[in-house]
Amino acid sequence: MTQSLLQFFASPWLVRVAPWLFVLLWSTGFISAKYGLPYSEPFAFLAWRMFFNLLCFALLLKLFAVSLPRSPRLWGQQLLAGALIHGAYLGGVFSAIEAGIPAGLTALLVGLQPLLTGFLVYLLWQQRLSLRQWLGLLLGLAGVLLVLQQTSGMDLEGITITWTGLGWVLLALLGITLGTVYQKNACDPQPLLAASFIQYAGCFVLMLVGVWIKDESAVEWHPDFILALAWSVLVLSVGAILLLLLMIRAGESTRTASYFYLVPPLTALEAWLLFDERMTLLALVGMIITVFGVYWANRAVRT
Repeated sequence: MTQSLLQFFASPWLVRVAPWLFVLLWSTGFISAKYGLPYSEPFAFLAWRMFFNLLCFALLLKLFAVSLPRSPRLWGQQLLAGALIHGAYLGGVFSAIEAGIPAGLTALLVGLQPLLTGFLVYLLWQQRLSLRQWLGLLLGLAGVLLVLQQTSGMDLEGITITWTGLGWVLLALLGITLGTVYQKNACDPQPLLAASFIQYAGCFVLMLVGVWIKDESAVEWHPDFILALAWSVLVLSVGAILLLLLMIRAGESTRTASYFYLVPPLTALEAWLLFDERMTLLALVGMIITVFGVYWANRAVRT
């Protein structure tokens, strides 16, 4: 069975469609949060998600005969990375959507992670940015300001943008940025399945602490909640991660960043279709400017 799975993941057609399928799946993370939150508070939802993630990845570790590291140092590295990448990021995204920030806008703002990473690389490692990259950074910032200005005008349409919600978005943005920078520059290489299991374990404990601190109540096991939870675990935490592994193994790692830029507009489109989250024409123009600016600023970056 293991050999059959490996042959399936090595098939040429799957390699070709993997990046586009990855973007499609990843963009639905914000939509699944929107579906699940009416029946659960953010940290309770994520605690259950991390619990089932651990079960799935324990099975994958057994299936692919991958061993967990024995070194406490390696465990510590991935636990910290998981607290930032999964804990701060997912906790921030879910809490922002619960606070009323539209899913499309949340995806757009968190999608600025490459821009923030570029600034950190410049500040910490003094790597010079080209004129093209600086122009891209400025375009991305201008687009975000345009979207925020236009979206704030939606208050009359029943959408309220609060400082609390934006604070949660900022936490998510800082978490995914600092987590990826830390994992890339400070963590020793480990098998992806093992690293993911450890990160999910650390995030599970963090989510339980969040449930305790916020005194969140039990979830309502509504069909929509079960569907959102199952989608988050099987499609996002397992499917998207395996597609990312396939992309890296197939030599797609140098193009992964470009595909990520498609996530915010795709999420906004999904939110418009499913939840009638409306944006003005000028806000849509700002979104296009932001996506183009982020892509242009990072066009020369090679992962």
